[in-house]
Amino acid sequence: MNPITAVDYHTGGEPFRIVTGGVPEIAGATVPDRRATAQRDDHIDVVRRLLCHEPRGHADMYGCFITPPNDAGADFGVLFWHKDGYSTACGHGTIALGAWAVDTGVVAADPDGTTDVTIDWPTGRVVARVTQVGGRTTGVSFHNVPSYVVARGVPLLTTRGQVVVDLAWGGALYASLRAADVGLTVTLADHHELTALGREVKWALNDSPYAQHPSDDRLSGVYGTILYDDLGDTADGPEQRNVTIYADGAVDRSPCGSGTASRVALLADEGRLGDHQRLVHHSIVGSTFVARVVEHTTDNGFAAVVPEVDGIAHRTGEHVFTLDPHDAIGTGFVLR
Repeated sequence: MNPITAVDYHTGGEPFRIVTGGVPEIAGATVPDRRATAQRDDHIDVVRRLLCHEPRGHADMYGCFITPPNDAGADFGVLFWHKDGYSTACGHGTIALGAWAVDTGVVAADPDGTTDVTIDWPTGRVVARVTQVGGRTTGVSFHNVPSYVVARGVPLLTTRGQVVVDLAWGGALYASLRAADVGLTVTLADHHELTALGREVKWALNDSPYAQHPSDDRLSGVYGTILYDDLGDTADGPEQRNVTIYADGAVDRSPCGSGTASRVALLADEGRLGDHQRLVHHSIVGSTFVARVVEHTTDNGFAAVVPEVDGIAHRTGEHVFTLDPHDAIGTGFVLR
C-alpha cells in the first residue's frame, strides 16, 4: 500500500479525517457512482479500514475521500466514511471541508469576507460558506440538501418500553425521539444507555417501509437516531440538546450537521421554527450549531426546506499513514 496522506479537523469535537493522497482512483461518472465503487472495491475500502480502525483510528472515527465533482458547477466531490462503511451525507464534515478548502488554497478565498465552497455529496450539491477575518477562518455555514419530514408518530417497542419516533431526511434518514420519554437525558452520564437505545431504534426501523428512499434505493435505510432534550423556546426559536447515534452505534460528538437539518425540517413542519427564527442545537459535549430555514421547496414529492447550519472547524493534525507488510494487525480492528 502506498503511503496515505491526510489532514485532520474536528467540528464541534467530532473528528474528520480528509484524505489528501495515496488513494487508488475511484471509478464512476458521478459521486453516487463512486460511492458504489468504494463500497464494493476492496482496493479502495482497505484505505477506509486502515484510517478508520484502530490503531490509526477508533470506533467513532470519521473521514472522507475527495473526488472529482459531478460537473464543473462544484469545486469537488466527497465520499464520507466511518467504521461501518460509507454515509450519504455529513454536515460536520462539510464544515471541515469548507475550512480545509479555504485554508489550503484549494478554493481561492477572500481573506476578509465570505467564500463559497461548492461540494457534491452522494445525495446532492451543497455550498459551504467560509468566513475569514484577516485571513483566519472564523466560521463556516452550509446550505444543506432539501430536508423533509418522512413520518411522524411511529410507535416502536424497545427494551426501554414503547416510544414514538419521528423520521426526517436531511441528506440521510434520521429517527428522532425525546430522551426524557425513556427516562434519559442527553448527558455524558447517560451516554452508554443513549448509545444502546439509539442503535436499537436504528436497526428496528432500518428495513421498514419508512426507510425506503423514494427515488434511489442506494440511499435507503435509517442512518442514525437522534435523542434530544427540549430546552424550550425563546422569541428567536427553539433550543435543544441532542446526541446522534449513527451507523452501528457510533456517537457523534458534534450536534450533527445533517441530523440538525432533519431537526430543522421537523421543527419547521410543526410550526416551532419560523422563517426568521433559528434552532440553537447543542451536542452532548457542549458544542453548538445554529440552524435556520433559508428556502421552501419540494423534494421527492415532499414539502421540504433548505436548512442553513452554522459551525466552525479546527485543524488538529497532518499525517502520513503506512501499512507495514509484516504487521500482523494489518488494517486494524474496532474495539467497543
